[in-house]
Amino acid sequence: MALLDVQNLCISFGGLRAVDDFDIHVEKGQLYGLIGPNGAGKTTVFNLLTGVYKPNEGIIRLDGEDITGKRTIDINKAGIARTFQNIRLFKGMSVLDNVKAGLHNNYRYSTLAGIFRLPSYRRVEKEMDEKAMELLEVFGLGGEADYLASNLPYGKQRKLEIARALATNPKLLLLDEPAAGMNPNETKELMDTIRLIRDRFDMTILLIEHDMKLVSGICEELSVLNFGRILAQGETSRVLNDPQVITAYLGE
Repeated sequence: MALLDVQNLCISFGGLRAVDDFDIHVEKGQLYGLIGPNGAGKTTVFNLLTGVYKPNEGIIRLDGEDITGKRTIDINKAGIARTFQNIRLFKGMSVLDNVKAGLHNNYRYSTLAGIFRLPSYRRVEKEMDEKAMELLEVFGLGGEADYLASNLPYGKQRKLEIARALATNPKLLLLDEPAAGMNPNETKELMDTIRLIRDRFDMTILLIEHDMKLVSGICEELSVLNFGRILAQGETSRVLNDPQVITAYLGE
């Protein structure tokens, strides 16, 4: 059984079919790519998977559970976390507190304990600090834990956003153009980081990306979207050599 099983997903805006009959099946532990030209519907698919939009038709199953049309918070609790093309951090908070914000899915204390700083609150906060620091060390950000998130350089802000998403303990991580705005050295480092995440956390990753070097370097399978429909699907090297993909996507 696929970890992510999407069948016949459709959504329309003002009569325009933005995503039409979209199917995807991502196995546990896969690095899977979703590519296509600008406006093809890729981010719309991510918004459907995470509950930002509700589909007009179709079914989304995560690890066998039907999550179609559920609220974003419930989908996150079910096991999907994401990053965004335009980085979304709590920029007025510290690097450490950004990661701790993601940990609140898995740690609880009462309002009373928080107000009066009771021992249960202090115990949970200590555990969260330790867990957040563990994640930051994985991304080489431990030394910047007390920095404001806004003071990190661009590439490290990308890493922090991924670390915060991982803090929610997801089954599936969605990365929306993680290499956007990166130079070649940062992109290479990102590729290594994505592989590390998959191997260290036994993570399944679905990513949207335009950088074909990154896509061909880490993705095991691809789906290609064009005008909201699947143009090609399958093993990466085969898809990237598909004449339809070369014509429609690569512009050759």
